[in-house]
Amino acid sequence: MSGPLAGIRVIDLTTVVMGPSSTQILGDLGADVIKVESPSGDSMRHIGPMRNPGMGPLFLSANRNKRGIVLDLKQAGDKATLLEMLATADVMISNVRPQALARLGLGYDSVRAIRPDIVYCSAVGYGEGGPYAGAAVYDDLMQAASGVAGMFERVDGKPRYAPVNLCDRIVGLHVAIAVQAALLHRQRTGEGQQVEVPMFETMAQFVLADHIGGRAFVPPIGETGYLRLLSRTRGPYPTQDGYLSLVVYTDEHWRKFSQLIGQPELPKQDPRFASMQTRTTHAEAVGQFLSQVLQSRTSQAWLELLHAADIPACRVNSVDQLFDDPHLQAVDFFKDIEHPTEGTLRVARSPFVFSRTPVEIERLAPALDADGDVLRQQLLADA
Repeated sequence: MSGPLAGIRVIDLTTVVMGPSSTQILGDLGADVIKVESPSGDSMRHIGPMRNPGMGPLFLSANRNKRGIVLDLKQAGDKATLLEMLATADVMISNVRPQALARLGLGYDSVRAIRPDIVYCSAVGYGEGGPYAGAAVYDDLMQAASGVAGMFERVDGKPRYAPVNLCDRIVGLHVAIAVQAALLHRQRTGEGQQVEVPMFETMAQFVLADHIGGRAFVPPIGETGYLRLLSRTRGPYPTQDGYLSLVVYTDEHWRKFSQLIGQPELPKQDPRFASMQTRTTHAEAVGQFLSQVLQSRTSQAWLELLHAADIPACRVNSVDQLFDDPHLQAVDFFKDIEHPTEGTLRVARSPFVFSRTPVEIERLAPALDADGDVLRQQLLADA
């Protein structure tokens, strides 16, 4: 493998989305990621359209740049195989509940007995010190628990979920960051360590970073919530022929926008538009104003005017339109790659660009136990 993490071996005991997305990032960065699956395989194998059973698009996306082996960890022989693999590993990542791992003899103390400097990462639902520890979680539950779903209620009166695995992806990024930080510490000191990345705590701080509001102070001096983000009229805004995303944000943006629409005195005449503070306080009215104004021209006409004035704006893409986006095409974001069992697959490359350690897609997601024989033979040869 190429990439800045080449030479790092990761044993991946994760399933579904959050854990596999984190190890996919590490694999993209060059780590040798070995995905360990039960005989029935990761449940994400069976979601979405597929050419062959067990090779759905969510699984393909989250499990590239990995090797795959099937082990039944309730069987002594397969557990022994995993322990042999862990003896050669730099990192173990699991989203299995810690209590279940301990019952299998795979708790941190057991694993570091065979690999003292290992980075042992537990991606869990709730931190082990709290009353929710050990409870099962999914993205929907975390959107609800962390306040994400509740934010929609403040906007339009009804809680709902964002139509993307938001928490899984965000926490997956945090897992990848935490593991690399622990590897840096090991490089400096020779010490491995146990790392816990809980979903609830991660998402709580993520939401509060924007919405802590007046509760940043003790005692509180105001309500929670960033009013601009909670505005019902935040956009996207309708034009003559579609919708546009537009952020008239700074005082300079508003000066230029006011001139562009033929109302150069607007920030002076209407105190709601006078400053960033007043525009945030009156976010509903500001959004309503923009919605009315933008209906006077087509999206393309607005984009030409706004870009000429250096005001941030872009079209509202559907997911399908991403495949034809001229910028993504220009940077070769999509690649067609041959999979050994699934034929030609279109994949979105890693967004990272390194000048000295290029990131490549060197393996597509493995079929169930695709590398099991080779890995077992390597263990026998190393014994």
